Formats: sequence, C-alpha cells, structure tokens
Amino acid sequence: MSEALVHFEEWPTRGGERLGLARLNAPKALNALSLEMIRLLNEQLDAWEQDDAVVAIWLEGAGGKAFCAGGDVVALYRSLQEDSRADFAETYFAAEYALDHRLHTCPKPLLVWGDGIIMGGGVGLMAGGFQRLVTETSLMAMPEITIGLYPDVGASWLLARLPRGIGAYLGLTGAQLNARDMLDLGLADRFVPRDRRDALLAALTEADYGARDMAGCRGAVIEAVASVEDRRQAPQGRVMAQRDHVQSLTDRGTVSEAVTQVLNDDSEDAWLAANRQRLATGCPMTAHLVWRMLERHRHSSLAEAFRDELGVSVQVSHHGDVGEGVRALLVDKDKQPRWSHADVASVPPADVEALLRSPWDDADHPLKDLG
Repeated sequence: MSEALVHFEEWPTRGGERLGLARLNAPKALNALSLEMIRLLNEQLDAWEQDDAVVAIWLEGAGGKAFCAGGDVVALYRSLQEDSRADFAETYFAAEYALDHRLHTCPKPLLVWGDGIIMGGGVGLMAGGFQRLVTETSLMAMPEITIGLYPDVGASWLLARLPRGIGAYLGLTGAQLNARDMLDLGLADRFVPRDRRDALLAALTEADYGARDMAGCRGAVIEAVASVEDRRQAPQGRVMAQRDHVQSLTDRGTVSEAVTQVLNDDSEDAWLAANRQRLATGCPMTAHLVWRMLERHRHSSLAEAFRDELGVSVQVSHHGDVGEGVRALLVDKDKQPRWSHADVASVPPADVEALLRSPWDDADHPLKDLG
C-alpha cells in the first residue's frame, strides 16, 4: 500500500545514463503530501543522489488535476483531537521542511512538472526545482488564511523576495496565480503546454549529458526544456496588470492598516474581489503571522526560515486556530470557522508573540543541522 503513494521509474537515456521519475500518487486527495510520501521520496532521493548514472530527476503528480494541493492537514487535525504523547505536528512539519530544503539543494537537476493545482505544501515542493515547469492548467496559491495556518514550507523566505508588497498581498488573501503570474513573479521558470510533456521526457532521454557533471547535466536539461517551451500559449496574467494597485493597498506600516485598505478596496475586478472576500472571512491571526514572518525573513537564509517556520507551525497547531480552520473547511465542511479573534485589529500583540516563540533552544532544534 505504501509503495503506491509515490510511484518511481527510471528512464534510460541515449548516452547510457538514467532519468529518475517520481510521481505523487494520491489523486483522490489531489496528491496532498502525507508523512509516508515524504519518507518514500527521501529514501529514493538518497539512492538517486548517490548514483552517478542518474543525471536528472523529474517530479510530478498523478491524476491530471493537481501536482500537489498541500500538506496533509487533515491528518494534522486528527492528531490534534487525540490524547497522544506523540507530537505529530513536530514530526510532520520537520520532515516536510527538511524535504523541501533538500529539493532546493539537490545535487541533480530537478524538474518539477507543476501541472494543475499547486497549493500550500505543493508550493514547497515546487519551489525547490531547478526547472519549475508550468502549463495552461497550473494554479498556485498559499491559501492558509482560510484554515488558520500561514504560508510556510519556505514561503516566509520566498514571498519576502517578491516585488514590494506582492508577497504580503498573496499571503493575506490567498490569491490564486496562473502560469503567467508565476512566470512574471519568478515562481516558475518555463511554460510547457501540457500536451508536450511526453515530448519533453523524450527530449530528456535523448539529451547529451556530457561528462555527467553538474554543469553538463544542467545544460542538457535546459536545452531539452527549451526545445518544447512555448510561452505564447500561456494565459493572460493578473498580478502584473494590478501590480501598482496591489502595492498601494499593502504599502502600509502595520498589518491592520494593510488589511483595512484591502477590505475597503472598491475595485470590481473579479480577481481582486475574490481575494478580498477570502481575506474578509479568513483567520485574523494568520494575517498577523503573514506580516511578521515576511518581516523576519526578508534577509534571512532559507534554512533559517525553515527553522523559524517549524517553531511557529508547532505553536499554531497546539495554540492557534488551525484545528478549527481545518474542521470548518475540510472535515465538517460547514465553512463557519470560529476564529479566536473577531478581526485583525483585535488580536493582542502578546498572542502573536506567543506563537512566534520557538519551543526549543537552538541546540535542541529538530532542524538545527539544516543547511
């Protein structure tokens, strides 16, 4: 059963090398990333990274609807309802963030086929790719405000490096990005029409990987991708068309001021209106965490961001609103979450600081060796 959660293949190349292919295989759950899937991916990466004949790695999702729609927050919710001494939140998030960081630092060129839905934990997997590939169906978002979490999986670092105010807006509203948006913001590298997937894989098997060193492998991968890329088929973007307007909303001194500006915006643009509604019904504490985490990691390293996120995610799981948010959206599905605070302005600073405080000393941190 566990082997079916991630499917692995190896494709021979013209020069006698091999291409490693990993497919998340939980299509009914939109390939939500479970703890077992993380373990299986790590085991296979151990083998592929140490095998000189493996020249590139391909990561995709099964089912045609999603690359990965997020982490396994339902399992997290269920663990929080149990009286257990085991801390699933710490175990799961530590494993997820370590895998995400590993993908960012993978010694083999990693191609991520970001076809379909890419949300939450899926963004964490996608972000680490050497070639982050999007198609006409790609849809990315960090909608954690709808469940009382916050943009994690390295998003504290990733969103902080977007153009001024854009990262905050995406985190506060859970805004959905299409392929063109992702390319414009540097969250994807190439647009490849989804019907050219097989042609791309064929090009990768026919590529010349030279001496199999990093430069040769990366060059061969880039050449293969370029042979099938066609940005002319990418959909029209929304973010850059609204960039000045979005920045005018979020260019504020405090999160309460930024949220007020977004909620009072009277634009009739459908994309902006949907984002505004998501913020209006979202978790007030999440808004504060979005703001503070982006401030904290504007100049940090990726490893520092993951270490900080682990502490916040554990604190939010046990003392925040994530249990209630997951219940309302994904378990009972009544879509009536009872948040701990009435609105963003009424969240006491002390409550925010408590969630930002690490549960561990540096020497005891589960991710102390990361990076």
